[in-house]
Amino acid sequence: MHDTSEAVEVAFEAVELRLGGRPVLRGLDLAVFRGETLALVGRSGAGKSTLLRLVNRMLLPDRGRVVVRGRATSDWDPIALRRQIGYVVQEIALFPHMTVRQNVGIVPALLGWAPERIAARTAEVLGLVGLDPGEHSTRHPHELSGGQRQRVGVARALAADPGLLLMDEPFGALDPVTRSELHREFRAIQDRLRKTIVLVTHDMAEAFALASRIGVLADGRLAAVDVPREIARAEDPRVRPLLEPLLEASAALRDAR
Repeated sequence: MHDTSEAVEVAFEAVELRLGGRPVLRGLDLAVFRGETLALVGRSGAGKSTLLRLVNRMLLPDRGRVVVRGRATSDWDPIALRRQIGYVVQEIALFPHMTVRQNVGIVPALLGWAPERIAARTAEVLGLVGLDPGEHSTRHPHELSGGQRQRVGVARALAADPGLLLMDEPFGALDPVTRSELHREFRAIQDRLRKTIVLVTHDMAEAFALASRIGVLADGRLAAVDVPREIARAEDPRVRPLLEPLLEASAALRDAR
């Protein structure tokens, strides 16, 4: 249970947003607690990725406030805010002309870190995501597999040691085996580092595998937010359809035995 305001890393307070004249978020209230992994799940167009863009001030709400570390995003300098947040997306967008070392070290370099410190930190985070720095540091993105590029993306997000990570469908483009491997590595990293993570996924199974809490968005509103075992019991018609594929897969596995 979370019962102190000091534990809140990000808060959405009565947030409303329209894009292209269409309401995307409608009076949304949500707290993200320090050190938790909150997975946001919902159908396409439910507003999941929009929430992330509000956190790093790519968007500002029409009404209400988004608060990061006690300050409304409208009061933050956008660049200063974004440099304190790690961001991982499905299409990794590594710079193709840069080596792995240069890609991972780009935010520390922008923050003015000394070259020796950048080199040490780059080696550290590459090791953390399961890449041998000696083998991979000088490679370019086209020389890596999809899973390796995703690991580099996670390493880059961690390089400046942000307290907050935003992850938008980070494993969606990977094959099931690689995805499962990265899920295990993700859990091990989070057990060690205890970052505050907001993860967007369309896959309820992934949310159950990675999240300490799950939020279900429907029609711009928060239909439910709770620990996975409570979400699994939900009878809300906005939540139940997202659980059905998971329940069907579990039933098929039981039948196969």
